[in-house]
Amino acid sequence: MWGGEGKTVEYTVNGNLYEGYVINQNRKAPLVLLIHDWDGLTDYEIKRSRMLAELGYSVFAMDLFGAGVRPTEINDKRRLTGELYKDREKMRSLMKGALEKARSLGGDTGNAMVAGYCFGGAAVLEWARSGESLKGFISFHGGLKTPEGQDYSNTKGRILVMHGTADKVVSMDEFAALAKQLESDGIKHEMITYSGAPHAFTVFGSQRYQEEADKASWKRFTDFLKMQLKQ
Repeated sequence: MWGGEGKTVEYTVNGNLYEGYVINQNRKAPLVLLIHDWDGLTDYEIKRSRMLAELGYSVFAMDLFGAGVRPTEINDKRRLTGELYKDREKMRSLMKGALEKARSLGGDTGNAMVAGYCFGGAAVLEWARSGESLKGFISFHGGLKTPEGQDYSNTKGRILVMHGTADKVVSMDEFAALAKQLESDGIKHEMITYSGAPHAFTVFGSQRYQEEADKASWKRFTDFLKMQLKQ
């Protein structure tokens, strides 16, 4: 499991089987957790994991849908994400279970951050609100609404949000509302917008991909990791 080689790994949470992807460098390497979009853990997250590994990070890309569950139809994607949006405790338990698996494989969970894309970005913010002791929570073009009855008063790590101003799925009003809430709750945060960038602007090969915003957000992400994690 050591030496920077990536590997698919099975693990269980609440008796159900999940399938993540792990790259462990060494026991002193900082750990980055990744949370997938609404199509599940695919080659996209594996590519991002390898990009991070090339920079010296250990990576655990988690699975919130279940082993072998990688939806391709829109209705299935909506159903799977909708179930977790309706059951926030389950969402949190799945992320916690993935963290425990990363720890069991030797990942340094005391020197770790989590990043997520689209649905994964919304999950990242859910985890931040839960009070999980990670050093940072990073959302790429993620959902930004705060569920009724929740706030960021328990958040322990810094938050970085990267969002496209041409996003027609998550509005700039939601972006502004989150900024106001984080400020009100006294949470250290950074929120960046990219002109002309639509929803899912980092997804290679898609019609929504915007190279300039992707490269700029990746640079800020990796600079943020260097700044917050012990190297």
